[in-house]
Amino acid sequence: MAQALTLARPYARAAFEVAHAAGALADWSAALTFAAAVAVDPQVAGLGNDPRVLPAQLVAIHLPQGMAADAPFARFLEELAENRRMHLLPEIAALYDQYKLESESTLKVKVTSALDLDAAQTEQLRASLKRRFKREIELDTHVDPALLGGVVIDTGEQVIDGSARGRLQRLASALAH
Repeated sequence: MAQALTLARPYARAAFEVAHAAGALADWSAALTFAAAVAVDPQVAGLGNDPRVLPAQLVAIHLPQGMAADAPFARFLEELAENRRMHLLPEIAALYDQYKLESESTLKVKVTSALDLDAAQTEQLRASLKRRFKREIELDTHVDPALLGGVVIDTGEQVIDGSARGRLQRLASALAH
């Protein structure tokens, strides 16, 4: 995975710069998401290294319907296909979305709670995180009853464990040492 990320990073950065310059961040994000979904399809995944499959055929498979074959995104896919890097599309899409969120000053936060959060709790949490991180917040909420109570907030760079399970684990660790 680390090698795939290393290989994908310059492609993701290039895609982001082209899309940003054209003011088409959302369009490129949608196109990359589509192409990444196609790339992980078991029927398509093996075609990237098949010498019988031409780069133009790979591009046609991964190009979203209705997009012109001479569009900048199609040229980007051609570059990937010619270098036999189509398998990197999921990593490229993920990195691209990170760059997009950073440019929009948006932080994607994964929130896992013991119980389902209602709308008021979600908005209060969003406002608190916005004050703390000084960025717009995009929440991705999940429920895990094993937490017993509280929430775990994961920003990707920082994890705030306010769950009852986490507190019990820290207490057990402190008592053991």
